Parts: sequence; C-alpha cells; structure tokens
Amino acid sequence: MLRTTSVITHYGRVRALDGVSLHVEAGEIVCLLGANGAGKTTLLRTISGLNPATRGAVVFLGREITRQPPEAIVRAGLSHVPEGRQLFGPMSVSDNLALGAYPRSRQDKRRHLARDLERIFSLFPVLRERAGQTAATLSGGEQQMLAISRALMASPKLLLLDEPSMGIAPIVTRQIFGAIAALRDRGVTVLLAEQNARAALTIADRGYVLETGRIVAEGTAAELMRDREVQRAYLGKGYREVWED
Repeated sequence: MLRTTSVITHYGRVRALDGVSLHVEAGEIVCLLGANGAGKTTLLRTISGLNPATRGAVVFLGREITRQPPEAIVRAGLSHVPEGRQLFGPMSVSDNLALGAYPRSRQDKRRHLARDLERIFSLFPVLRERAGQTAATLSGGEQQMLAISRALMASPKLLLLDEPSMGIAPIVTRQIFGAIAALRDRGVTVLLAEQNARAALTIADRGYVLETGRIVAEGTAAELMRDREVQRAYLGKGYREVWED
C-alpha cells in the first residue's frame, strides 16, 4: 500500500531524514519508534506532502506521490493526524467532523455521511455526547479522539498517526489504542509514530526504529519486543524479565 525508497528530507540545511526506506501493507498497523528528534514526525509529514522529500520516492497505492500537494494526497486516500491535534478550537465537535469530510464528493457525503458519523460515535461514544461542545473545551484525550475522528471522516485507506498518546492519561491512552486496533478490523491501515513503545508494539503488526533520521532496526512487534537494544532504549528497565516470564 505504501512504500518509501531512500527518502531524504531537509529542514533548511539540516538533513532530517537520511535514506529512509519502509513499506506498509494493506490491513497492517505499523509503528515508528524513536526518541524526540529521531525523524518520526518528519517522515509522516514527508509522506503526507507537508515536507516534501528532497530525494527518494514515496509511492501510495502504486502511484508516486512524492511531490504531490497535501490536498491531493488526502483525496487519494491518505489522512494524517498531526502531533498536537490541530483542531479548530472555537468550532463544535460536529463542525470539526464535518470539515474532515470536506475532500469527499457531495454525492459520497450525501450517501454515507450519516453512516460514517455513526461509526465514529461507536468508536468514540463520548464524541456523541460532546457533539455541540467546542473543541477547545474538550479534555486532552477527547481532543485526540476528535482529531482521529476528523481524519477518519475523509474515509482514508491509510491513516498516519503522530504521537496519539502525548499528554494523555494512561487510562485514556489504553482506550485510544484499543480504538486504533479496532480500525484495522474496519479495513483502515495505520502507520503510527509513537514514543510509548510498549503501547505501540502491543497493537502493531510490525515496526521500525528511527534514530537521527535513519532506520536502525525493524521487525515484527514480537521481534522488536525481544530485541535487547529496543528493550533498553524504549521499553524500560525490567521489561525483559517481565516479557520472558
């Protein structure tokens, strides 16, 4: 479904990505692990056209999108939930969701908008209760649910998620990651950038580890959980013993 080949991306003179190649197959949840500054956000922004690659190629559904504008990439079936959510704070939950459906044709929205809203509310029931409330007054977890839901309203085939657990209480993080796992069952493929490696690997099929703009490890979720360097750097002290028990 998605393939990047030797992607290099710059911020000015700084090389933020240095030859990144990866792939995501339809129906997978693939996670990107790494510390702050590793290049996770830059990679997602490069894929979605917000920071086009300097060199290399991004191919989505068999078509190169390396230098396509973001709006064309969204219409092709790829939605991006950015770090920080970037909701329209003064607008209601309902209006934020309606804006998410903007790239779809009028005919498609007439036929399927009500159905898709019901699917959103079944995934995140609290948003039905908050439908008339402004986005700025939601809790951090509710705002993240809304950001994901707004992206889903574009009816994407591939969803890019950037740090969905950031600033959210653990109990809400579990709820959100449960919903992300449920998206796979609904036919949505997910590329997830996340510092919470344990949560990400729990729901992912495969993963990549980024350091200073390069992929330094990859494998199935189970392989990465067992990798001693991944355990040391991202899973925390004592995780190996718990895993082996």
